[in-house]
Amino acid sequence: MPAYLIALIDVSDPQAYREYTLHTPRVIGQFGGRMVVRNGERVVLEGPAEPRRVVVIEFPTLADAVRFHGSEAYAPLRQMRAPASEAQIFAIDGFPAEAWDQALAESRERTL
Repeated sequence: MPAYLIALIDVSDPQAYREYTLHTPRVIGQFGGRMVVRNGERVVLEGPAEPRRVVVIEFPTLADAVRFHGSEAYAPLRQMRAPASEAQIFAIDGFPAEAWDQALAESRERTL
């Protein structure tokens, strides 16, 4: 089941952070990951605006996301990112397609 690494990032040094972003796709790919969101255009639909950069990376499994973040390959990039930004990063399991299909079917049976 896919899992997602989600990062909320305050960038303090855009030039240094840009250098970091040039290296991350290569290392993410080594763990089967791919960028899903990389701070695109956003529209706040509810609640306060989120001023931080938002990054979402999909991995084949939660274990792959955790392995990527703790890997020797990513360690020098984390060191590169640290002085240029402050980040909150977490990994979370995705929602299985079968569970979604079941939830959708159950929802369609209900009315308001």
